Amino acid sequence: MAGAVTPQDVADLIASILPDLDRMNFEQIAQNLQDYEVMSHWLKKDKIVFDDGIGIRKNLLAQLSNSASHTGMTDIDDVDIPDLMDDIQIPWRHAQTKWGYHYQTDILMNRGKSRINDTVKPRRIAAMIELAEELEAKAWQVPNTTDKLNPFGLPYWIVYNATTGFTGGYPTGPDAVAHTSIAGLNLTETPKFKNYSAQYSAVSKTDLLPKMRTALRKTNFKSPVTTEDMSTPRGKDRRYYTDEVTCSELENVGEAQNENLGRDLAPMEAGMASSRGKGGVTEVDGTLTFKKNPIIYVPQLDDTAVYTAATNPIYQIDHAVFYPVCLKGDFLRETGPERNPQQHNMWRTFIDLTYNFICVNRRRCAVFAK
Repeated sequence: MAGAVTPQDVADLIASILPDLDRMNFEQIAQNLQDYEVMSHWLKKDKIVFDDGIGIRKNLLAQLSNSASHTGMTDIDDVDIPDLMDDIQIPWRHAQTKWGYHYQTDILMNRGKSRINDTVKPRRIAAMIELAEELEAKAWQVPNTTDKLNPFGLPYWIVYNATTGFTGGYPTGPDAVAHTSIAGLNLTETPKFKNYSAQYSAVSKTDLLPKMRTALRKTNFKSPVTTEDMSTPRGKDRRYYTDEVTCSELENVGEAQNENLGRDLAPMEAGMASSRGKGGVTEVDGTLTFKKNPIIYVPQLDDTAVYTAATNPIYQIDHAVFYPVCLKGDFLRETGPERNPQQHNMWRTFIDLTYNFICVNRRRCAVFAK
């Protein structure tokens, strides 16, 4: 880079090094969590749905019309036209992160692209890690009834109830106040919009595992009519989410299983099912699985200051019906660099995300807890 860098050159200069900023040439120990399920899996572009509008709205065929029957060929027809539809309505939520640099200390004192890159890169990576941590924390929380900022995290949609069955109703926020509707729906009027729930007392082949097998069957709804529904083929996979204690206990059960009895938890070779057993709890590339569905350790579920919905939970989530919806044009949108209007030698870049989480069919998901 020949000559002095003028303030007018800063925007073009930073823009030119942006493609290199994701490639780290240093080790980072700043992150607080071992993994980030939201950023690494849920927010992949083949897993999310893009939408527009003032809020997120999905149509829901919530009931049947009782119009089918066997009749005599000359019977008089009686046709009723009931209202069968409901609307899921949720607001957008907005998250952002930002990073900045100083004209004199970061640009003029670090001549050349490589030196500027080395100066700016850690700040951008730190900003993205902070965004990942913010998204991860809020994804495992229920917003309070008065909360206008935070998204509708997974426990808002999939609610634990100690009574076995499709009993997951209204969520309760950290302030211990229960919501009186869910996504605008009254569950008295729309009783089928509930998730499956069961209580367990021990992680064992005689307690938790049979309940997980039952839930897998009970939640496996298959429409007899082919329709284009809101269940997206993007991210069409089922995953289990749990805390460290439960994950370790599941591993212990898997190791102790008698293969002659058929395995619910068993090792899986890299990327392919084990030939032993009948497909229960397995391991793929070091990941524990149940019926070939991965069991994911979620660090946030260990943090009782963040997660308050249940004790030692296991969430069974069908990502065909639970997924993030992102506003078109505002998915991790990076703008800048631009001058800080109050500090003329300071430049800043913003990364914005407008989104929320939605579950269009709670009956295809389940939760187990103590």
